[in-house]
Amino acid sequence: MDEFSFIDSIKQKTYSQSSLIKGIGDDAAVFRSSMDIVTAVDTFVENVHFSKETMNSFHVGYRALAANISDLAAMGAVPAFYLVSIVIPKGWEQNELVQIFDGMKQLAEQYKMDLIGGDTVSGKELSISITVLGYTMKDKSRFRSDSIQGDVVFVTGTLGDSQAGFHVLTNPDNYIEPAYFVNKHRMPSPRVDFSSKLNNISRLALNDISDGIASEANEIAEASSVTITLVDELLPTSTNFNQFPADLQYKWKLYGGEDFELMGTVSKEEWNEVKRIAELTNTMVSKIGYVSAADPVGRVFLKQNHNKDIILEKKGYVHLK
Repeated sequence: MDEFSFIDSIKQKTYSQSSLIKGIGDDAAVFRSSMDIVTAVDTFVENVHFSKETMNSFHVGYRALAANISDLAAMGAVPAFYLVSIVIPKGWEQNELVQIFDGMKQLAEQYKMDLIGGDTVSGKELSISITVLGYTMKDKSRFRSDSIQGDVVFVTGTLGDSQAGFHVLTNPDNYIEPAYFVNKHRMPSPRVDFSSKLNNISRLALNDISDGIASEANEIAEASSVTITLVDELLPTSTNFNQFPADLQYKWKLYGGEDFELMGTVSKEEWNEVKRIAELTNTMVSKIGYVSAADPVGRVFLKQNHNKDIILEKKGYVHLK
């Protein structure tokens, strides 16, 4: 199949977004909006971000788009469009490539996202670059720099499940509910519904957990020039997480990454509104600490039950390290 036939096989026949004027078929797509536009891009490379050993083609596409949608959720945005550029090496079959786009399509349909463009080229290794666009109400985008002393620190969902799923896939054994952890790794659920309904919150800092909560908390602390204190015993984990070795549990919940949950900070006065929205959207949310001080450096501490507080370094998955 040549490039044009392949593009024709994956393009949408109809579109969901009323703001779209022109989709695939011209040199560029055209859309119109009166809202603030939020955009993000991520690139995923075979044997760096995924491999055939732990994911089939469908899951590669699904998780790649999920990671981008999670970035929009962290900004408080509702997803609308995505563009995909793919580098295709020898050895990947046509049906595998179609399945990658099928994985994206299944997730995109949940949010009425439209595929409006991209590019296909040949190369030495499979690489997928996805650009997403979404909308927020005017001046309601959420920034890491909006945290202040006295804020409540919270997180959605549970921590470490994705890395536990990767462990299950790469270390065969008799696990309790292995499918739960594998699905959390392969098919994460971005917290769009929860974050997009926080519009009434006057001030909110958000970050999505792609590189581990220690890294994400440090990003907020640095951007806001504050000290964040996380409480170890408050960090939420799933029911059967304790089946794994204690050292791996500790590592995964703090530094594991790829959970694509949201962490954030909000004033004590508006914390109850966050909990109300969480209940409304059937989202698990947990208070995990507090913003303890203004700090020009921006640091994160972990308060432990019977041990001295420790500094949480900005560790996790670091590109180009």
